[in-house]
Amino acid sequence: MLDGYTAEILARVQFAFTISFHIIFPAFSIGLASFLAVLNALWLWKRDETYLNLFNYWKKIFAVAFGMGVVSGIVMSYQIGTNWSVFSDKAGPVVGPLMAYEVLSAFFLEAGFLGIMLFGRKRVGDGLHMFATALVALGTLASATWILSVNSWMQTPAGFGINDLGQFVPEDWWAIVFNPSFPYRLVHMVLAAYLTTALVVGAVGGMHLLRDQTNAAARKMFSMAMWMLVLVTPLQIFAGDMHGLNTLEHQPAKVMAMEGHYDSHPDGAPLILFGIPNAEEKRIDYAIEIPKLSSLILKHDLNAPLDGLDTIPDEDEPPVAIVFWSFRIMIALGFAMLGLGLWAALARLRGRLYDAPLLHRLALLMGPTGFVAVLAGWITTEVGRQPFTVYGLLRTSDSLAPVAAPAVAASLIAFIVVYFFVFGAGTWYIVAMMRKPVLDHVLEDERDEMQGDGPTLAVGEEVAVKDKPEKN
Repeated sequence: MLDGYTAEILARVQFAFTISFHIIFPAFSIGLASFLAVLNALWLWKRDETYLNLFNYWKKIFAVAFGMGVVSGIVMSYQIGTNWSVFSDKAGPVVGPLMAYEVLSAFFLEAGFLGIMLFGRKRVGDGLHMFATALVALGTLASATWILSVNSWMQTPAGFGINDLGQFVPEDWWAIVFNPSFPYRLVHMVLAAYLTTALVVGAVGGMHLLRDQTNAAARKMFSMAMWMLVLVTPLQIFAGDMHGLNTLEHQPAKVMAMEGHYDSHPDGAPLILFGIPNAEEKRIDYAIEIPKLSSLILKHDLNAPLDGLDTIPDEDEPPVAIVFWSFRIMIALGFAMLGLGLWAALARLRGRLYDAPLLHRLALLMGPTGFVAVLAGWITTEVGRQPFTVYGLLRTSDSLAPVAAPAVAASLIAFIVVYFFVFGAGTWYIVAMMRKPVLDHVLEDERDEMQGDGPTLAVGEEVAVKDKPEKN
């Protein structure tokens, strides 16, 4: 089935497949950990049982997603050490310590306090439980910081030297960690994680509101999710624009591929909305474009010149079609998120936020779009960096281990089978949990939390909590 493909192509496909599975779980758990911290703080502040119920509901989903993220992340190290051992050898003195810092600080922080967050409220008290919950959220953000620092260094390498063995060796750790693209990429990714979580929470809230508009927990989670969308999406669009300007400065070929600019435009470049990239003829067929708008966006000047891929050697060009379309998918979904947030804001102003079935259905439909946007963004970033692993310095073809194509093909097929079975089952289980009403997730120990020092309820006993309508 995979005959005729080189070891390099198969190794790249394998890495793309596994990292695509992996990235969706951290993108969800980063935002969900912060959401849990907010819910717990609101419960301690207001003593509204709705917040406690939501915390207990979403913490179980977080635990499953966190576990799948850890398992899928282990495979990435395996692949780097086998399929890409030359990259490991050459970039290891820089990349290795950064990855170790992520494990020793961020991952240990998350794992060390996760058990207290999930099971420890009765044992340590509300204050320490809140502290543990905040540290889990902080750990997920710290983990993203280290990983984004590593990846950003590969995009915009800085603070290194090259020794006699051809290895990248650190000379200035501050310059390595805070490389030129790191701040922009970190903000862009964290905001993407928050939006991804908001869309999932909004979808679950919308689903339960379609069943019962008076459901207090569904109202609360839907309202909080819509606030996140309407407030964070404009920030994300602005952060994306700043990230694009940074990319234009340090990785111009990537931006050329994103914009579909095969030719240079000395008097202002058009914004190509849609078209079909033609790699052989080096043009965009059937292009729908707005004259000079790309120059306005990228240079803030309608007549500013923009170079095209005709200034880049053919062997250094990224695959234009993939980058061109993944970028547009990301942008389109970003504006769809903004539209959903604005619709929800209008419904809120009219007092119809919880009485708008079409809005709830759209929120449910858009639940997975955050993951799609994250994947599209990563494809744009990683494929746009090609043909390099360390941009401009180490080619992907020179990073490959001396492995045979059949061996890589066998492991790729094994990964596909195992991943779809294991992570398919895990995803199905998460969706099944989301379909249940919030109070179905309240277990005996959590009922004790609501009862304080009162009598313990029996397992399976109903919790007499009335869902009361609330104001928008």
